[in-house]
Amino acid sequence: MKVVIAGGTGFLGGALSARLIADGHDVVVLSRRPGAPQDRVRRVVWTPDGTAPSPDAGQPTGWAREVDGADAVVNLAGEGIADRRWTRARKQALVDSRRLSTRSLVAAVRAVSRRPAVFVQISGAGYYGLANDEIFDESSPPGDDFLARLTVDWEAEARGVEALGSRLVILRNGLVLARDGGALKRLIPPFLFFVGGPIASGRQYVSWIERDDWIAMVRWALATPSVSGAVNATAPEPVTSAAFAKALGRALHRPSWIAVPGFALRLMVGEVADLGLINGQRVVSRRAPSLGFEFRYRRIDEALRHAVGTR
Repeated sequence: MKVVIAGGTGFLGGALSARLIADGHDVVVLSRRPGAPQDRVRRVVWTPDGTAPSPDAGQPTGWAREVDGADAVVNLAGEGIADRRWTRARKQALVDSRRLSTRSLVAAVRAVSRRPAVFVQISGAGYYGLANDEIFDESSPPGDDFLARLTVDWEAEARGVEALGSRLVILRNGLVLARDGGALKRLIPPFLFFVGGPIASGRQYVSWIERDDWIAMVRWALATPSVSGAVNATAPEPVTSAAFAKALGRALHRPSWIAVPGFALRLMVGEVADLGLINGQRVVSRRAPSLGFEFRYRRIDEALRHAVGTR
């Protein structure tokens, strides 16, 4: 199988590419930065500006040619949600990086003669908005905060591939756990220095998935023709921030008793603290198990022990 991965050089894309290569697939990564092939992954430079390059004759050129004859496209492109404080310009960059990259991929699918059988759009559980007293599943409506509106618009851009004959799967990620990246990489150092603990009240819910399970879910989505539409990429048991901190402390053999106050987080990172850290989400995946997917890491203790490399 030839798989084209947009944004495949980061924390998730790199690990996914490595596993697909190990499975024997041909992997092409679309990246905004040039780079030499690594571990049999071919990197192709692209400019995700909302269009796909093609001459007047209509045949795709440049990076868009990689989509022609590809069996699958996986879209991981987009600026990091929590990488910087949310200024007005930063919010616009978050929106544009997602909408334009997805629009470019859909334009490429439209332009090619041999379209991919499946298009996997990586989205986010932010789609549902924030509420600690409600359980969200794939049937729940979208929220109305910035992340929810961004995610709704982002997913809408991807739906164009359905009319072109490609099966569309939208994976709404929870917090993906692995030591070498994402939120967990930032959370570990305080615990190692004996100053780790829950965030704010500790009562807000964290919806999570261990990275190996996330990779397995992408592979399952690629290989299973009966899977389409939105699927929550979240483990069966969301936990409170306090329970998450205790489990991380146990995994690292450290205490977890110093809470991080909400006001301090707001001073450090601004609005993103309220939408991603101080308030919570209780998101579960009902469709994945009903369609045959089996989670390997169902409980937070076993997931964190594996993610941080302890037993």
